[in-house]
Amino acid sequence: MSNISIPIPAVDFAPPVYLCRRAAGPLALDGRLDKPFWENAPWTELFSDIEGPHMPAPRFATRAKMLWDDENLYLGAELLGDEIWGSVSKRDDVIFYDNDFEIFIDPDSDTQQYYEFEMNVLNTVWDLFLPVAYRDGGSALNGFDLHGLRTAVHVDGKINDPLAQNRSWSVEVVIPFSAVNECIPGQPVPSPGDYYRLNFSRVQWKVDIENGRYQKRTGPEGRPLAEDNWVWSPTGVINIHYPELWGFVFFAGADGQTECRIPEDESRKWELRKLYYAEQLHCDLQGRYTDSLDTLTGLLAEYAPNEKNAALRPLPYTVAATPYSFELTCPSSRDGFCLVLCQNGRISTVPVRPCI
Repeated sequence: MSNISIPIPAVDFAPPVYLCRRAAGPLALDGRLDKPFWENAPWTELFSDIEGPHMPAPRFATRAKMLWDDENLYLGAELLGDEIWGSVSKRDDVIFYDNDFEIFIDPDSDTQQYYEFEMNVLNTVWDLFLPVAYRDGGSALNGFDLHGLRTAVHVDGKINDPLAQNRSWSVEVVIPFSAVNECIPGQPVPSPGDYYRLNFSRVQWKVDIENGRYQKRTGPEGRPLAEDNWVWSPTGVINIHYPELWGFVFFAGADGQTECRIPEDESRKWELRKLYYAEQLHCDLQGRYTDSLDTLTGLLAEYAPNEKNAALRPLPYTVAATPYSFELTCPSSRDGFCLVLCQNGRISTVPVRPCI
């Protein structure tokens, strides 16, 4: 259906999990990942197409790694491929008009109040804060800056020279926790065992070489062909702004150990999110929301692109709705709490109110 405003993802809830170890010492920032600072940091899985594993594998390999200390989150990425070019040179311009590397961070897993960061091979950056996701009527704060941000790029080859022996480019990004917490009151610096929801994306345009220069490949109407989107954690739609499907980054202690198991409540949040998709679909079809759980489950059965997303776990859900808003709830795995997902897209854990 072309009129679905918030498509149901073509992937199930199976985000990757990463153990972010402690940094052993200071970082000499130069964009290179082949130095002692990164030796203890494992690589992520190779990135895949944003729509999921059913799509063709990316033509160039991409992977990332992370470390942390009391002040900063350190992120590095390796982007293989011989098409190394860039033109955007002004901070906070639209970086993804070039090939780029992107980072998305939701520190409290509520799918709102999250950060987006993009950079190209010229080390031009674009940092944004999203109080509300675009799909829920939000807009990005383009004037926001990650204070204390540091970045570097290393190129194995030459920029904007298709005749050079180009092999790859790599990036290093340092994001202070103070910058991550700036727009989220009360958000603490991570402790061992805590986790962030996080995703990486690589935008790669299809190009041809003309007169010794890279040129974006165009279609019959003369417009550039759609860019490729390769990510760490697929969202099942061509839209990275589905934070509920981003990966889990667990912060390890000094001994390098912590339990890296997705909490039960995160799985329950996903069940509520499926009902959220169904509510949005019902509004697209009928012009209003519904308080009928049976209607919502019927829509999932009819429109979800895979069997797992078409069914709900047997939990005691509640659905409250007016024609213009809704609230979905189910019990938390924590005694005395419940999970609430509202029409504005935010999901939260709240104490159960006693009956009076």
